[in-house]
Amino acid sequence: MAAAALEAGRKLFAQACGFVAGALGPDQVPLSELPEVAFAGRSNVGKSSLLNALTGRRTLARTSNTPGRTRQLNFFDLGGRLMLVDLPGYGYAEASKADIAAWTRLTRAYLKGRPQLRRVMLLIDARHGLKPSDRDVMKELDAAAVSYQIVLTKADKAKSGALQDLLRRTRGELAKHVAAHPEIAVTSAVAGEGVAELRAALAALAVLGPSG
Repeated sequence: MAAAALEAGRKLFAQACGFVAGALGPDQVPLSELPEVAFAGRSNVGKSSLLNALTGRRTLARTSNTPGRTRQLNFFDLGGRLMLVDLPGYGYAEASKADIAAWTRLTRAYLKGRPQLRRVMLLIDARHGLKPSDRDVMKELDAAAVSYQIVLTKADKAKSGALQDLLRRTRGELAKHVAAHPEIAVTSAVAGEGVAELRAALAALAVLGPSG
């Protein structure tokens, strides 16, 4: 990746990043004209850890060993240039079916009705690859024409050979999805792998239009 792009990412994420709102219903989603990037993934995939690593703040997003702790849409303003949105995790079983259905409806309504949403970063555990629930989300995003990009997390815990095989298989699968971005980001919040490159990619989205 070009040095200029990496520097743009560094500068963007060096800006102040503050909590704006937590939405439990569509009427609580904040009004904003900032471009947005949403982070989605199965519970315990490492969404909060990656958000903290990207922003250099240990407590921006709460981390927990309890699946499904993030039960609302959390909005964070990054330097007045980009809105980061932490979506509720999916794939957990400890919450009630009624709660899961409510959170699912809220997330779907947001994804389909947010014109400033530039891209969904779909986080996948590098040790396990795509699961059926991930594929369900991908189909929904395809149907809603919402651009999304696969971000592998916890790459430091995956063996090199297995990781390369996962990348090959995932690229082949992404080719079948109309809304999928072809590039796959490989990250580790613990080791810092891929964090600078992901910052650069997000900085580019901060200045692109909806079709970017």
